[in-house]
Amino acid sequence: ERYGKGEACVFMHGAGGSSLSWYSQRALQDRMEVVLLDLPGHGDSPGPAPDNIEEYCEAVQGTLAEMGLDRYYLAGHSMGGAIAMSLALSSPEKVKGLILIGTGAKLRVMPEFLEGILKDKEKTVRMIIDLAFGRTTPPEIKEEGFKAMMKCYARTIYNDYLACDKFDIMNRAEKITCPTLILCALSDLLTPPKYSEYLKWKIKGSEIKLIEQAGHMMMIEKGEEVNSAIRAFIG
Repeated sequence: ERYGKGEACVFMHGAGGSSLSWYSQRALQDRMEVVLLDLPGHGDSPGPAPDNIEEYCEAVQGTLAEMGLDRYYLAGHSMGGAIAMSLALSSPEKVKGLILIGTGAKLRVMPEFLEGILKDKEKTVRMIIDLAFGRTTPPEIKEEGFKAMMKCYARTIYNDYLACDKFDIMNRAEKITCPTLILCALSDLLTPPKYSEYLKWKIKGSEIKLIEQAGHMMMIEKGEEVNSAIRAFIG
C-alpha cells in the first residue's frame, strides 16, 4: 500500500503481524510517502513465510525494486526492525535512514511462544497479546490485536519466531552508519528498554525516543506520539 508523496518510508511489521499494524501511521502521508508492506505469508501477501531474516530481506528488496524505489527510509517493528537493520548492513547505499521500533540487535523468543503456537494457537496468541500491550491499553484495542494475529497461520507465526530467535547482529550493529531513530516503550516486556539502549550505544549518532505508558505495540498504543517522532526525524 502506498499513500502520499515525498520521502519514501517503508514500514515493516513484526512477527504474526501485517500492514494493519501501521493503521495509525497512514496519517504520515501528509509529509511523506508511506509504504506499507505485508511480508510473505502475512496479510494479503502469499506465503510461505520464511524462517530466517535473510529471506525476508530478499523479498523486501525485490518488492521495493519492482515498485521503482531506489532510496528510502526503513521503519521496522520488532522482526521488521531486524529486517531493516539487516538491509542497512547489506545495502547501505539504498537506506537513507532507520526507524527502529521495539526491536533489538538480538531477538530471543520466549520458549513458551515457540512450543505453544503449533500446539494451541489461540491460547498462545492470547499470551502473546497480553505481553505485547501495556497495562493501561484499553481491552478493545487488545482484542483487535488478538483478532489480527489470529488471521496468521500458526506455521507462519512459528516461522517468524524462529527467524527472530536466530537473529543476532550484536557484533555488527556498530557497522550501521545511516541516521537512526530508536523508539523505545518503557513498558515493553517483549523487547525491553535495554535492547534499545544497546542499539543506541552501538549505532553511532543514533537518537532514542522514550514512549511512556505503552508496551511492545507502541505504534498502535501511542500512534500520534510515534508519528510525531517520525516526522521530526525525517523532516
